[in-house]
Amino acid sequence: MDQARRVVVTGGSGKLGRACVADLLEHGYEVVNVDVAPPPEDQGCAYVRADLTDLGQTLAVLTGVDDRYRGVDAVVHLAAIPAPGGFPDHVIFETNTVSTYNVFSAARTAGIRTVVWASSETVLGLPFETPPPYLPVDEEYPGRPESSYSLSKLLGEHTAAQMCRQDPSLMIHALRFSNVMEPHDYAAFPGFDADPSLRRWNAWGYIDARDGAQAIRRSLEHGHPGFEVFVIANADTVMSRSSTELAAAEFPGVPLRDGLGTHETLLSIDKARRVLGFDPQHSWRDQV
Repeated sequence: MDQARRVVVTGGSGKLGRACVADLLEHGYEVVNVDVAPPPEDQGCAYVRADLTDLGQTLAVLTGVDDRYRGVDAVVHLAAIPAPGGFPDHVIFETNTVSTYNVFSAARTAGIRTVVWASSETVLGLPFETPPPYLPVDEEYPGRPESSYSLSKLLGEHTAAQMCRQDPSLMIHALRFSNVMEPHDYAAFPGFDADPSLRRWNAWGYIDARDGAQAIRRSLEHGHPGFEVFVIANADTVMSRSSTELAAAEFPGVPLRDGLGTHETLLSIDKARRVLGFDPQHSWRDQV
């Protein structure tokens, strides 16, 4: 599979999307931002406003809507209602499920064979009111959606798997991103130590938007067809306390892997490291 050079990034105006667009441009890609939200000033790429719940509009943006671009090598699908709450449950479910199906389907119709998609850590069972089967959590146990948002993401994963079975030349990577952060968010992190339960809901994980963008680029460059799921988080937790201490206090009785690093993430990124070469560079500890 040849490396993609022209990439449509849906949701390129959002927090992770902005970082993704910047990273791809820096590495020589041609990028088209497709979003209902306007782009930031001087983003440096083409922008198309489109509603991805409309299959016709989705097909148009993936086949070239005007003279600015023709032919798309890959799609990075980040556009979605990005979290539970804020909208009625059925709106979150319908918007995310339909738009994701449309993007996957339109990509196949357009002959695009490389799709990287933002799934979510919530598929792992967040918030962990029911404790996980073990820590660190990874891709090996079945999804446990606890909200309409996480259900929409799990169904997206099943949709991707089904389409890759139908078309063995297709590559779809589902990246289960942790809570996306930017550098200005890190000033609040030291305050989390006062009450570890406040961040128990996602096992104290996070992903710096710049490292999330790195994971996306490495997925685009992976080059092997088929469906894969990856947990994407930073290498450490948001806490100053050790990961072992946090797990023992907040998840008593949950099996914990031996040899855990002092602040090692409890959202395992071992698969992403091994398969993609993912190597997060931006710890909050270096920026506060």
